Amino acid sequence: MAINWTEAQVAELVAKVVSEIRSGSPAPATENWSSTQYNGRKLIGVYATMEEAIAAAEAGYKAIRATSVADREKFITSIRNYCRAEAGTMAALGVAETKMGRVDHKTAKHMLVADKTPGTEDIVAEAKTGDYGLTLTERAPFGVVGAITPSTNPSETVICNSMGMIAAGNGVVFNPHPGAIATSNYAVDLVNRAVHAVGGPEVLVASVAKPTLDTADVMYKHPAIRLLVCTGGPGVVKAVLASGKKAIGAGAGNPPVIVDDTADIEKAAKDIIDGCTFDNNLPCIAEKEVFVFNNVADRLIAGMQKNGCILLTREQADKLAEVVLNKKVNEKTGKVSYVVNRDCVGRDARVILAKIGINVGPEIRCAIAEVPFEHLFVQEELMMPILGIVRVKDIDEAITLACKAEHGNRHTAHMHSKNIDNLSRFAKEVETTIFVKNAPSYAGIGFGGEGHTTFTIAGPTGEGITSAKSFTRLRRCVMADHFRII
Repeated sequence: MAINWTEAQVAELVAKVVSEIRSGSPAPATENWSSTQYNGRKLIGVYATMEEAIAAAEAGYKAIRATSVADREKFITSIRNYCRAEAGTMAALGVAETKMGRVDHKTAKHMLVADKTPGTEDIVAEAKTGDYGLTLTERAPFGVVGAITPSTNPSETVICNSMGMIAAGNGVVFNPHPGAIATSNYAVDLVNRAVHAVGGPEVLVASVAKPTLDTADVMYKHPAIRLLVCTGGPGVVKAVLASGKKAIGAGAGNPPVIVDDTADIEKAAKDIIDGCTFDNNLPCIAEKEVFVFNNVADRLIAGMQKNGCILLTREQADKLAEVVLNKKVNEKTGKVSYVVNRDCVGRDARVILAKIGINVGPEIRCAIAEVPFEHLFVQEELMMPILGIVRVKDIDEAITLACKAEHGNRHTAHMHSKNIDNLSRFAKEVETTIFVKNAPSYAGIGFGGEGHTTFTIAGPTGEGITSAKSFTRLRRCVMADHFRII
């Protein structure tokens, strides 16, 4: 039976998972798993080649086209139930395979996906009548959707995408991130098991055993793929947008936070750290750098320290930056760029700090440091529980610097304030897809906040917080001179 959570219950779960600090690395869900099997059971919908996977997804699309909307909703309900039942397994698999994030937080994210991803109720027809009759506009499936998924939220994205795309009437083929193949393909298998259990086709979503750039290229070019959906870094999003096909791109961000002197400082400190450390800062919406008014900065920093943070000296911050970021110099231009150290992404704060000789217990969940605007902790999206803090004199400086630090990604921004003029001004100037006021970042995807959830936030292509209707195309049917009854 489906569980319909209230907002209070969602908030209660958030409070629970963000307060539980576990020591040690979580154990794998099983020692016997791979990209094609789990504990001796072959994963359904996983193929050796992309061509086979696309053919299977195309057959699944033809099968779902013969079903009713009520059947589709039955499939979605079954996926929700399977996702709830196996949330812990997928969370443990994800951490064991990628070495990123936390099992308790990933479990909570799977529960969020199960409960707050829209289904067929999101597909609403529109009718217009007038002197010349009736025009009906309906949301139709594209056919087979090709989806690229990340390593940061692998199974969460596969299931969230599958639910929306199936609700829209599509078949789906995935090319998962190579760093999270087993976890992603387990989620593909789960979706197929859930659909087949209630009378659907055996394979409705498909994947490959060894996703590569070559298998992705086959997906981009295959004539059966009518829509491409990419959740990942700037490189893969660029490739999808260059495919020549209809594409939805969910790219990177570097979400800033502004705290002005009208904010509830103690609450702001807790909210920022709760959001920043959720799944060790892997969500792309998470707080990445803070701009705080100078006259309340000391109170904010003290509040953060009370909520599981260690305050680094500038020397320690500089030393840590050299560890968590790899410097690259272009031989031709001499231009310097930085790439995150994969061994640090999504790791516990104590694991990262140990790399520079700072030993702390599991109660320390975030490293904070006062730094200048130019510092790498401000300019680079780390996806780690590390937070750079910049003091500003007023709202003008705060907004100017925050918008620069966001780098025009127009992804997510946050602000803690009771001044509606300041809140409105920042929202207008930063132009992000998500803007969260006076709450942790995860409120922006319905976790303790209103609205549906997604792990594909399409800023570059404009769809925003994607849902089932994002994966449809509009079709118009016109009856001239009739069916207006007024």
